[in-house]
Amino acid sequence: MTLNRKKRWIASLIGGTIMFLAFPFSGTITPLIFLSFIPLLVVEAQVLNLGRSSLNIFIHSFICFLIFNIGTSWWLWNASAGGAIFAFLFNALVMSLVFQAFHITRKHVGSKQGYLSLPFYWLGFEYLHNHWEFAHPWLTLGNTFSERTTWIQWYEYTGVSGGSLWIIIVNLIGYLIYRNWKQKKNLKGSIILYVLILIIPIATSLYILVGFEGGQFKFKRINKGIETLIIQPNIDPYNEKFDRRSFYAQNQKILKLASKKIGPNTDLIIAPETAISRGFFEPRLKSIIVYPMYRDSLKKWNSELLIGASTMKMFGEKNSRSSRQMNDGSYIEYYNTSILLNTEKEPQFVHKSKLVAGVEHIPYSYYIPFFDQLAINNGGTIGSLGKEKTVKIMETSFGKIAPIVCYESVFSEFVAEQTRLGAELLCVITNDGWWKDTPGYKQHFSFARLRAIENRKWLIRSANTGKSGVISPTGGIVKETEWWIPDVISAKVHLLNQDTNYTKYGDFLGRSSAFLAVFIFIFALSKIIKPNSIEKSNRS
Repeated sequence: MTLNRKKRWIASLIGGTIMFLAFPFSGTITPLIFLSFIPLLVVEAQVLNLGRSSLNIFIHSFICFLIFNIGTSWWLWNASAGGAIFAFLFNALVMSLVFQAFHITRKHVGSKQGYLSLPFYWLGFEYLHNHWEFAHPWLTLGNTFSERTTWIQWYEYTGVSGGSLWIIIVNLIGYLIYRNWKQKKNLKGSIILYVLILIIPIATSLYILVGFEGGQFKFKRINKGIETLIIQPNIDPYNEKFDRRSFYAQNQKILKLASKKIGPNTDLIIAPETAISRGFFEPRLKSIIVYPMYRDSLKKWNSELLIGASTMKMFGEKNSRSSRQMNDGSYIEYYNTSILLNTEKEPQFVHKSKLVAGVEHIPYSYYIPFFDQLAINNGGTIGSLGKEKTVKIMETSFGKIAPIVCYESVFSEFVAEQTRLGAELLCVITNDGWWKDTPGYKQHFSFARLRAIENRKWLIRSANTGKSGVISPTGGIVKETEWWIPDVISAKVHLLNQDTNYTKYGDFLGRSSAFLAVFIFIFALSKIIKPNSIEKSNRS
């Protein structure tokens, strides 16, 4: 049956709708993800068989992916309307270009080869999309399973890319079933294959999970336990957080919350991103107005504190493209910083490495420097922030921890690298209040569960306005707070020092796919330059 133009448009709309309904907290109807690409694959086949222009594929896929982006990320509008529109259009564009590459390969190289290329193109795209200055791993397909952690315990071997691969393969087999049904071919073999590819990963995951719960694997990984205290101060990021007049009171509130549940054995207190919101020069930390009360409290409690801050550093010469020249010829850089305070040691500073495009940095502004001035006002700081040149972790008196600031927790390979450096506990500090009470902060919390599984580490998370919580190495939520309520959580967690396969090797699926995708596309382009009879065979 040939789909007319109207039905092809409907199929594209249905595909995008299924995608966002499957995504966490945009619907969370997770099984739909295994059908999500089938409508678009049907449209692609129809356009190719009818001999229509390849531009039709781009338009249909753009509509599909635009719906997916808006449906999953509409809440970005609350932080910036302009930024949200750009994100929707840009991400839909790059996703459409990936699908277009698949179409070109199928059209000019061969039908079977084209379908085999799709997993490489998509995983390669996701890998590259995580490693350039427009990085936006939020919509990585494998994130879809963040609320179905019992299905994906094998992420400790593959990382989130394994989930993306699973989705693409199941959709391709699903499309094969649809095509065979339309052509009245035998469906038995393709249905059996579909069921096996769908069930085997889930069965494997459940087997791994039973081993953890039964203690079979737990014995190898558990190290000493520590007592932690997680603070959620609930300070309005729009009207209060960056108001200098309430700066001292905000930090008093953090210590007051801590005092409610602090115990004699509390090892680590964790407070949110930019909790010390008033910018200061790092060498002058001990002279800022709130430092004495933190010092005195930590000394009394015999605890350490991981807290977020807005900090600055001065340089005699330009340190990076984020350096801004002052009137006296010196340079200043602003940072989104994690600080570890210990009354017996000097403070440790680690600057956020994965910056939010358009908010904390302007992509590729070294080519067009004045673009830096287009950055969204980030709590009084405008323009690109500085960042660490290498991945870093922190050394406490009880072990090594990974300071993960906000957006960094969505970058699976970044967290794996921190773990590879020796981090035994993952510590996320964030401020999700910009998005208000929407799916945004829920998705962000949910994605942290994947980092715990990938690295088999305990994860504690302090958010300014929720959710804060404790996540086990199997991705289970041990404790969590509610939205827009000041709260404090005490929890015992374990320091784990055994690396997973994913920790050791990182996103090997994404890297290898990106490498192969480049060669596949070059080969497809060579067939366009030197055409043959492939186009005719594709329509048969």
